[in-house]
Amino acid sequence: MGTEVVKVDEIPFPLQVTPSTTKPLSLLGHGITDVEVHFLQIKFTAIGVYMDSEIVTYLQQWKGKKCTDLAEDDDFFEAIISAPVDKFLRIVVIKEIKGSQYGVQLESAVRDRLAADDKYEDEEEAALEELIEFFQPKYFKKDSILTYYFPAGSSAPAEITFTTEGKEESKIKVENANVVEMIKIWYLGGTRGVSQTTISSLANTLAAELSKE
Repeated sequence: MGTEVVKVDEIPFPLQVTPSTTKPLSLLGHGITDVEVHFLQIKFTAIGVYMDSEIVTYLQQWKGKKCTDLAEDDDFFEAIISAPVDKFLRIVVIKEIKGSQYGVQLESAVRDRLAADDKYEDEEEAALEELIEFFQPKYFKKDSILTYYFPAGSSAPAEITFTTEGKEESKIKVENANVVEMIKIWYLGGTRGVSQTTISSLANTLAAELSKE
């Protein structure tokens, strides 16, 4: 298994990762973030979503559904987000940007969702500010790697790492559960997710896994 990879826009993603001391997590979905400018597609990042394969035991009510239906079912992705299994995102930079630009995107997405759910209090604002400060001085060169590790359990802190050529790996923990949940929704939130190619890919894989059961 160790050498097998999936190419996402020419960027290799291993089929399994082992963050911290957990058992290996499997690549269940992949895609890109992009934007269209004057009919040109500009790709920013490639994304790999890894989870404990036990995730399917929490999704049994969607057994037999088509992947196209799952991709548009936000309740399905809500169940993925809340399932008590380890989740890991590996994000590789395709088009270089400043860390501050990424931080602003993350901040506005998370803050808007918190505000909409009436969960944006002083604690959330402080946690978000700390996260933005982490990204502020970084430079997202091509092939830099950003990872998000969400351990099982709703109150477990998320761990974010950033690795770029010539610099030591930097890490931050996000303790605030509401901020952690909104980051998960930004990447894994079905129709609300930042990368619809990733959402479709996840729906595809999980529909196939559920049909095997």
